[in-house]
Amino acid sequence: MKWLTAALAVVLILLQYRIWVSDNGVRQVERLRQAVASQQAEDAQLAERNRQLAAEVRDLKTGMDALEERARSDLGMIARNETFYQVVPARPADAPPPTRTAAR
Repeated sequence: MKWLTAALAVVLILLQYRIWVSDNGVRQVERLRQAVASQQAEDAQLAERNRQLAAEVRDLKTGMDALEERARSDLGMIARNETFYQVVPARPADAPPPTRTAAR
């Protein structure tokens, strides 16, 4: 009976070792939990980006305002009867005048 008790105690200790100390036990579970949490955060960001892109596509398909805004910002287009003004920042007083290179 003492041998059986000793053998069961050794088996119990080995199993506990595998659970708590080995790489396939509690440590692996914690690493997997962290990986799942990280992936869920990334998925949430991508879902939000997809939602925004879907809204933009919907606006471009149905509304002219979004299309006009894109044309103005991306292509530099202006509407009829509009005048385009380009504001150039002032040159500091101590800056040398711009140099022009002669065309050959």
